[in-house]
Amino acid sequence: MRLSYLDKFQKFIIVILAILMGFVVMLATLELVYIIALDLLSPPIVLLDSKELLDIFGYFLLILIGIELLETFSIYIRERAINVQVVLLVAMIALARKVIILDAEDIQSLTLFAIGFVILALAAGYYMVKRSQDELSCKRL
Repeated sequence: MRLSYLDKFQKFIIVILAILMGFVVMLATLELVYIIALDLLSPPIVLLDSKELLDIFGYFLLILIGIELLETFSIYIRERAINVQVVLLVAMIALARKVIILDAEDIQSLTLFAIGFVILALAAGYYMVKRSQDELSCKRL
């Protein structure tokens, strides 16, 4: 009986976190709309420089990370398990965002190699998890 209270409390916390994450994603989306409108209306009108474009792409990926985290909460509530595939996907999106907004001239080459290695490791992990899930679903059929 005590465990059921703990389960209810845990589900309550996850729901609160999901609501807060949804609110933050909504605010980030509104801020992105504001930034795009401000950039398009400031002189030169309707022209964006590369820095503005990279900032906008960074915001898009930030919102996508939030949406994927919401998906993680949703899966956890339904299945009571963390989907490793979604977590790896969020990590890859976050790293892609970092690479897109990165100023490569200010970063040491060893750091760039490390980022590249982490990207490859995450991609390999995602591939292996996806492949194992596909094999399991084929065996069930």
